[in-house]
Amino acid sequence: MLEAVDLSRTLSRTEYQRVFPALQERLRQLQYALKDAEVPTVILFEGWDAAGKGSVIQRLTERLDPRAFRAWPGAPPSELEHRYHWLWRYEVRLPEDGHMALFDHSWYGRVLVERVEKLVKKKVWRRAYDQINELESWLIDDAQVVVKLFLHISRKEQRRRLERMERDRAERWKVQSEDWRRNRRYDRWVEAIEDMLERTHTAACPWTVVEATDARWTRVKVFQTIVDRMEEALRRRRESPATVSRTQAAREATRDDREQRERQEQELVRSVAAAAGLPLEGD
Repeated sequence: MLEAVDLSRTLSRTEYQRVFPALQERLRQLQYALKDAEVPTVILFEGWDAAGKGSVIQRLTERLDPRAFRAWPGAPPSELEHRYHWLWRYEVRLPEDGHMALFDHSWYGRVLVERVEKLVKKKVWRRAYDQINELESWLIDDAQVVVKLFLHISRKEQRRRLERMERDRAERWKVQSEDWRRNRRYDRWVEAIEDMLERTHTAACPWTVVEATDARWTRVKVFQTIVDRMEEALRRRRESPATVSRTQAAREATRDDREQRERQEQELVRSVAAAAGLPLEGD
């Protein structure tokens, strides 16, 4: 899949200035629309080191209402989190209805970094594919929005960015020895990424591979993908408000049916009581 990605894709400054502000504003509007519709949104960012995930997330959140989203950075599990199923620490960070959660690295670390760095046994990361698909299937069945983005750059481009960051006094702290080690093992990472994309790309929860060589192209594609998925979720919720029974929209949509069932149940109770000669309280 990665071989077919055109990493030369770019966007001119003129075109970027024409389309990007509108996408930012549309995303801001959709955040409030999905909050009112009680639709939770989960956005997963995976990709190469130095591919620009942090910069994209920063642009993504700069016009969002901070009361309705959380951004979760990737980090090793704590001592407490080690005591539970490995997905537990992500599940407790899933958003409430109407809120958003952004994961800079997510549960896919099990089949990427933990696999490549041999932090877990092969049977463990192999079993994780089915566990991930089951989790995402549950989220989709619960009418949540799940957007999975992989930011892709070439080995040469990654090395160029790491070198540039090391020359910059303000950014050199970001470059660690493990970044260079991963660049040297680029082919091994490609194998793990290809497996991940193949085994967890589903019709209900697809991957979007983002050509991340050009920053303007990257931002626009990420924003457009998220906006499209949020608009589709909003349309489905408005067409079928009763799908998620716990929501206010479902209660309003089923109010007449519930009131009719209650009247029928009361009539049945009165009929049975009358036939048995029993009084009813309130009659």
